[in-house]
Amino acid sequence: MISYRLRGLVNLHAAVTMAVAGSLFITYVNSMRFIPFIDVSPDVNISVYFLCVLGGMIASIRVLNAYGPRFHRLTWVDAARITTRQVISIGLFIFAVMFALKDRSLSRLFVGSYLCFCWALLLFFNQGLPRLLSRMAFHRTHKLPTLFIGSSTQRVRLRTWLAKNEALGIQPVGFLSETSEDSRIEGEFPFLGSTQNLRDVVREKSVAQVVLLELPESLTQIRGIIEICQDSGCRVLIYNNLGDQLQHPLIPISEEGHHFYTLQEEPLEDPLNRILKRIYDIAVSLPVVLFILPGLCVWVWFMQRLQAPGRLFFTQARVGQRGRPFSIYKFRSMYDASYNPDAEAQQASKGDKRIYAFGSFLRRSSLDEFPQFINVLKGEMSIVGPRPHLAVHDEEFARLTKSYRTRFFVKPGITGLAQTRGFRGEIVDQQLLHNRVHFDLQYVTSWSVWLDVQITIKTLKQVIFSPPSAY
Repeated sequence: MISYRLRGLVNLHAAVTMAVAGSLFITYVNSMRFIPFIDVSPDVNISVYFLCVLGGMIASIRVLNAYGPRFHRLTWVDAARITTRQVISIGLFIFAVMFALKDRSLSRLFVGSYLCFCWALLLFFNQGLPRLLSRMAFHRTHKLPTLFIGSSTQRVRLRTWLAKNEALGIQPVGFLSETSEDSRIEGEFPFLGSTQNLRDVVREKSVAQVVLLELPESLTQIRGIIEICQDSGCRVLIYNNLGDQLQHPLIPISEEGHHFYTLQEEPLEDPLNRILKRIYDIAVSLPVVLFILPGLCVWVWFMQRLQAPGRLFFTQARVGQRGRPFSIYKFRSMYDASYNPDAEAQQASKGDKRIYAFGSFLRRSSLDEFPQFINVLKGEMSIVGPRPHLAVHDEEFARLTKSYRTRFFVKPGITGLAQTRGFRGEIVDQQLLHNRVHFDLQYVTSWSVWLDVQITIKTLKQVIFSPPSAY
């Protein structure tokens, strides 16, 4: 019910704003004779470019849909983002047609000034119109008097949801509960008795919607509630509190008519997304390996000869995607003689005596990680992803942090969201580990190409301006 109201609100808004953009275009064309420094040639086929304006607005409807449940509560920042996308879409349509028709008669100054005026006008409409439309569309006769059935605990959880959806016509009339303690709890809407009073309450309060905050213990009881609602012409919403019971958010998915819940989104399970990420990895790592790494190797080798002779690279077994081991490459930053296979699980600490002077600079600037671009080209790592750890550390961290191994759903990275948020280097306490894993899991569930670009840029800044945790 709510989703249909939101969808209708978006479509109404799209229709109005499309009419606004089109009307502005016609009005602006007709007012050209009053503006001496902008001219529209009589040879210009105005109707074609008018259709471009409409086409650009239609193409940008998906931008409106992206705001989903909060579309009727857009901020000025949200409105500015939507408006910018709409104006860019209109501009692309117009310039594409100009290029295709080789039309030089349409003034670029006219197009540019129209797009500027259009942006200013649409900004106000995008910010204020959704609220106005919701008040007009869901006025008194379209209110939804809503009755809640369940405990006060679940009712409190929905308080924010109610406040946000009041503009869509949700009007609480009270709640029913089988728990006697709930009758003594004061809230924003009254206690109306137990579910035995349901039929009378629905009739007396003209209830149009019943929300089950939790499933009753017996199927007979819930079937009785649904039967009463259907007999009374009430809509029924069943609140899914399974996530509360499991203490983990759930993601609903549908597969060929079967409905399931999963624990997290996985955008990188989309083959196209994996291809895009791989293209990004190669586009970044290949120039580094061909043009930057060779010169860096010569410089590091020379400094190692002066301060700590030994191997140029340090290789170590790490755990990658799906728990598969691989050998990670790094510039050696410790004295070669200090390496002890029995103590390789020991994390480097601040002031570690095993690190030579130039090695400290390599670690602080993250230059010691550059050989991992070879791992990226080999497909063992990605530019961005959770940092890989030793198997012994993975075992230890998995015991200390829930969902730790969810990190293995994606390839490990040279850098990651956690590192750009300041959580890098030695893990000295459990809270630091929790924070790092939290951002790693956030990356797994919210990946996008733009997020990879943002993390890469922030990492470049950290190479130049080393954070305190880099040692």
